[in-house]
Amino acid sequence: MSTLNYKPNRRSFLRQTAYLTAFFAAIGRSGLAAAPKKILLRSSWQTVNIGDIGHTPGVLTLLENYLPDAEVRLWPSSVGNGVDELLKRRFPKLLIVQTPEEVAAALKECDFLLHGSGPSLVARNDVARWRKETGKPYGVYGITFPGVYSDDPKAVVKANPLDVDLLSNARFALFRDSVSLGLAKEIGVTCPVMEFCPDGAFAVDFRNDSAAETFLKEHGLQEGQFLCVIPRQRFTPWWEIPSKKTPFDERKNARNQAMREHDNGPIRDAIIAVVRQTGLKVLIVPEDETQVKLGKELLYDPLPDDVKANVVWRDRYWLTDEAVSTYVRSVGLFGLEMHSPILCIGHGIPAIVCRFAEQTSKGFMWRDIGLDDWLFDVDNEKDRAGIVPAVLAMAKDPKAARAKAAKARQFVERRQRETMGILKKNLPA
Repeated sequence: MSTLNYKPNRRSFLRQTAYLTAFFAAIGRSGLAAAPKKILLRSSWQTVNIGDIGHTPGVLTLLENYLPDAEVRLWPSSVGNGVDELLKRRFPKLLIVQTPEEVAAALKECDFLLHGSGPSLVARNDVARWRKETGKPYGVYGITFPGVYSDDPKAVVKANPLDVDLLSNARFALFRDSVSLGLAKEIGVTCPVMEFCPDGAFAVDFRNDSAAETFLKEHGLQEGQFLCVIPRQRFTPWWEIPSKKTPFDERKNARNQAMREHDNGPIRDAIIAVVRQTGLKVLIVPEDETQVKLGKELLYDPLPDDVKANVVWRDRYWLTDEAVSTYVRSVGLFGLEMHSPILCIGHGIPAIVCRFAEQTSKGFMWRDIGLDDWLFDVDNEKDRAGIVPAVLAMAKDPKAARAKAAKARQFVERRQRETMGILKKNLPA
């Protein structure tokens, strides 16, 4: 019979369709289906700051939630001080690549490089390497730009030309505050997708309940009956931490000494007001290692005796898991840091942010997520005067404060979902 005249009947058509269906089902069962996407996360900048620790598990949690089939490898700068154990315990499938051989293999085998949240395009040289050696796509997730620290608020902000080039050629460049986003556009970054993206640390779900409960019990702190507070200096004195091997900076130290009381005085006043007017206790905690000593010197020691009896100074550094488990048992948090408030809002806990010029624009993310009333510039006298009333309001009406924090958390979670959608859309087919 000539094939030119062959016309399949209905029975043969159904039979062939059944064969094809079985064939493709067999492919799926045999593991020949499309391999999971491999994402290389460049993150984990340092471990002496619970906020910098928090960037990585936050983004990993988002990847787990929104791209559960992806294989994720972490390319860290530092996972020492017990952080690697924290990560492996929470993310048992995570591959951490550190040796030159492991990094080379990851560049070859991974499909997409994701630069995680941070104070700037921290790993610019590694992103440049990825682009040059692989030609594969990459994206930037939740950074401040350009991340230049200055004690002169009138200084002209200049961006690294390499940053502009790398961001322009990324599949997406997402910024953790609107000031950074606007500046990137103004400077000339031409990435096709540029949007606001909450800092990855909002999604941290690390917990160490036993350590937190033990500490609180030892110091007479009851759940829902205390506030947390954090001090800070204009510049982090990294030279005080031997492992950082940072040389002493006379100019930065002089600026710190000149502004210590100016910046932390209102925070101490708020502690006094809370203890005397609400009956709540206060726990002084650090966000980085240098703030343990600072909390005693600037916040605890100068307190009046009647107030000091209801204030606890944490005398040692901690990791992100214990911090989160402590924050969620508090009424709320206030102070001069950024990432502890982020960890709080990520769990619906109220948090007030006080900032100054040297902290770049990252604090403005509070305005971006609807918490402008909880953002104070200590360089502005009107804002300084508003710190104590705001802390008291949070302490006296915890129900209203929680509702406000919950609303901000909902907004953050919506943006997390949307920005993970951007990543998913830009993974290679």
